[in-house]
Amino acid sequence: MSWEAFIYFAIIAVVFWITGAYAAWREKIGVAKISTALGLVVFFSFIVAMWISLERPPLRTMGETRLWYSFFLPLAGLIVYSRWRYKWILTFSTIMAIVFICINVFKPEIHSKTLMPALQSAWFAPHVIVYMFAYALLGAATVMALYLLFFKKAPVTSQEYEITDNLVGVGFAFMTFGMLFGALWAKEAWGHYWSWDPKETWAAITWFSYLVYIHYRRIPHHQPRMALFTLLICFILLQMCWWGINYLPSAQGASVHTYST
Repeated sequence: MSWEAFIYFAIIAVVFWITGAYAAWREKIGVAKISTALGLVVFFSFIVAMWISLERPPLRTMGETRLWYSFFLPLAGLIVYSRWRYKWILTFSTIMAIVFICINVFKPEIHSKTLMPALQSAWFAPHVIVYMFAYALLGAATVMALYLLFFKKAPVTSQEYEITDNLVGVGFAFMTFGMLFGALWAKEAWGHYWSWDPKETWAAITWFSYLVYIHYRRIPHHQPRMALFTLLICFILLQMCWWGINYLPSAQGASVHTYST
């Protein structure tokens, strides 16, 4: 499977996701679930095909991690929709997935079979995959925050805050597991669990920022809207940790995480 085939799989998957989002608005629950799931199957089929073709997990470059993020976003949307029936969540998750798909279409990365020794650890794949799923759940929580802050006209209910908290809680748990897997990978690849590398430092900042949100939500008489704004800041920090760090001078040539170049 070559990267040139990505556009065809992506178009088919997006058509299914858009159909699912439209069906959700039309209160056709079964069609919404099935169509979204079919889109996920199509998209994941390309990921599996790339895995087989490259003879390694497609996780080395930013483009490859965007593949997983584009897959996990609609999956997170489907989970939220199936549990709480928020018909708009499939639309938002689809739009976000399309954005990352378009980035991959217009800015493709180099996809080769080459894998440096540090990435040949058994901990590499679970570390990145778990992190991408965590990012997708936290992205869904951010979508909830944006909706509740700027789009919802009626007063926000306690259940809606609870949905956001649940997404953050589960996403934070997966992020924690991702960090632990990363520490085990670092020990095997570089001989130490943690080195305060720029990437690792921003990972710690992101982890603590979401921990602040979780604790703030448990303070009696806190301001819920302030919590939602805090969540937006957390997501900005997450983006810095994921890809923004690559543009900082501190990471140029000094980070052990420059293996994607």
